Amino acid sequence: MVNDMEDLEIANCVKVLKSGGTLLYPTDTIWGVGCDATCSEAVSKVYKLKHRNEDRSFIILLDKEEHLLNYVTEVPPTAYDLIHAMDETPLTIIYPQGMHLAKNVLGLDGSIAIRLVKNDFCVRLIQAFGKPIVSTSANLSGEPSPLQFTSISSEIISAVDHVALLKDQPLKEMRPSRIIKLEMNGMFTVVRE
Repeated sequence: MVNDMEDLEIANCVKVLKSGGTLLYPTDTIWGVGCDATCSEAVSKVYKLKHRNEDRSFIILLDKEEHLLNYVTEVPPTAYDLIHAMDETPLTIIYPQGMHLAKNVLGLDGSIAIRLVKNDFCVRLIQAFGKPIVSTSANLSGEPSPLQFTSISSEIISAVDHVALLKDQPLKEMRPSRIIKLEMNGMFTVVRE
């Protein structure tokens, strides 16, 4: 029964993503707002509903490391070392140059922040959609990130096109991911612990 409900919810979410809509959904870290990371109009909607300046880029979610090369011009070997070393810790890596993505999801320097998700719902959603999705905290810019559905403001809930009906799903990790910025030479800096 639970799988049938989740299958139906994934189908609903994919329909919204394909139409250029926005989602409110649980991720592997916190509740997030998302959209098709390859659609600039959808990404603009997320900036608008969060009241966020477009000079601050978003994180995108992918389901497998094999798909990194579809969206990053080069993956330094250090990236794979970091991914495997932090297997259980949610990790976002900022790669120097993104590609095949909406221009407004990239950093001003062309970089892209990517997290490989382990959360079953997110993995299945990305696989069903076939493309990466934006993941940004489900809050207005500058407000605290919501760790539970009940902490999400009514303004965000009413602004998205669809709310994933998984409100009771417990989140394994109740905090934002660690963020590491990679350089082409393999050197990196920790942006957020």
